[in-house]
Amino acid sequence: MKRSAAIEWLARALAILGGLVLILITVLTVVSITGRAFVRQGLGPIPGDFELVEVMTAFAVFSFLPWCQLRGAHATVDVFTSFFPAGVNRVIDLITEILMTFAITLIGWRLWYGMTDKMRYNETTFILQFPVWWGFAAAMVAVGVAILVSFYMTFIRIQEVVAGQRQFGPAEGGHS
Repeated sequence: MKRSAAIEWLARALAILGGLVLILITVLTVVSITGRAFVRQGLGPIPGDFELVEVMTAFAVFSFLPWCQLRGAHATVDVFTSFFPAGVNRVIDLITEILMTFAITLIGWRLWYGMTDKMRYNETTFILQFPVWWGFAAAMVAVGVAILVSFYMTFIRIQEVVAGQRQFGPAEGGHS
């Protein structure tokens, strides 16, 4: 079976966007710290820099999750599984994919609950006064893609167990 080009593109684009956000966080931090260092010269920190970094970091972290899930790039301990037959490893991969899908879906559900709670109470950040739920919404987009990719990869792992063979080679994620 050929991997879905749309899923691949979505996960890759989100990871690239997350990387760009990390670059933006770095620039923001450097400029703000530099401003603090030159307060006597009339400069100062960027107002709300901590609030901005917090929101952007949450998005960036979740934006890498779909790509990691698609590529099978989560940390694994292959000390024992390397001695198992390929069929056993496919079953282990399926079980871990199901567990990861459950975990990501649980995170998405709680993130959604937190976002609606922040919306209901009109909570805003202290300095910039922007709605706190905006950060939750940005992270929710990334988690939504992660959930989609996780269900897709669970479907792929089911097919691998049924077919008795790997759908994707080692370079494309999962055990060899």
